[in-house]
Amino acid sequence: MKETTEIMCNVIDVQYQLCLAKDQQNMAPSTPVFDSISTEVSRFETVVESSAAKLFPRIRSGSYADIGSRPSMDDEHVRIDDLSAHLGSYFKCPSSFYAVFDGHGGPDAAAYVKRNAVRLFFEDVHLPQTSDVDDVFLRALLNSHREAFLQADSALADKSIVSSSCGTTALTALVLGRHLVVANAGDCRAVLCRKGVAVDVSQDHKPSYLPERRRVEELGGRVQGEYLNGPSVTRALSVTRALGDWDFKLPVGSTSPLTAEPEVQQFMLTEADEFLIIGCDGIWDVMSSQHAVSLVRRGLRRHDDPELSARELVMEASRLHSADNLTAVVVCFASPNPVESCEPRSRRLRFFCLSEEARSKLKSLFEGN
Repeated sequence: MKETTEIMCNVIDVQYQLCLAKDQQNMAPSTPVFDSISTEVSRFETVVESSAAKLFPRIRSGSYADIGSRPSMDDEHVRIDDLSAHLGSYFKCPSSFYAVFDGHGGPDAAAYVKRNAVRLFFEDVHLPQTSDVDDVFLRALLNSHREAFLQADSALADKSIVSSSCGTTALTALVLGRHLVVANAGDCRAVLCRKGVAVDVSQDHKPSYLPERRRVEELGGRVQGEYLNGPSVTRALSVTRALGDWDFKLPVGSTSPLTAEPEVQQFMLTEADEFLIIGCDGIWDVMSSQHAVSLVRRGLRRHDDPELSARELVMEASRLHSADNLTAVVVCFASPNPVESCEPRSRRLRFFCLSEEARSKLKSLFEGN
């Protein structure tokens, strides 16, 4: 019986393939399909690349913050889609600015830096006045961000502003035309979505990160487990870079293992870059960069709302039992491609004829022979 069934299946398959080949032969174009498609796609990509080089991202953003399981909210953030509304014609091309600040020892340090962000990062720094965003201008811009972090840190040394045991991590993201400048001191994180793939554009400054641990120990600091120990046995930090926390840094002007010096990086945005996520460590404590990117990407393809996507990201971190305040900013560089509908396709039926021999074998099979 098994042998007869196999013969029947083989016969049917052969007949089906012959009929299918005949159909394809009748439908075949005069030139190979894949060759012609490949040529057209190649031409299209060339046109897109040349056009994209002249286009700026279409910026849209959204943010969401939640106190989480903490007794107080110490996170702050800045979201400015149109920086020219604050600075006039300071920059000669479209510009946007975003930041997250994760306070510790109270909310005062984070609140101060947020309140003075535009002054600290743009008004009090010196940049060349030029209409060209060239290498000279970009180097000056990167240096100005370093200067802004250090100026903010020096301001927080004033006890009339904050307590010496109060501090904040800080991450800023400036979009200038097609240039993205990210500055970071602490464990906030910026992640770029590049065609669905998560690309970290900042480094978490934690004692467990080997280069940071080496830097701290070379400066006489002590790392115990996942914490940087301070001069007091009761004070320890889970980060190696932060603004404020002057009880770790005194006297003013001395070299401290805890530094406000940011890491500043510059990137060129392309059409492959869909959006940027910046978030405080409460997000990254419970999910990977790729998890966050995939979640936001799915949401944007459903509703195209960065504000809602930021909320969904925070709610996911809460669902995963994050024990910290939660803040996320989502910056979109273009509208996403909508997800194709999943409507079932109608099944196409093919009719084919069996040979006399095949019909005979089927008949024998059905009759039990």
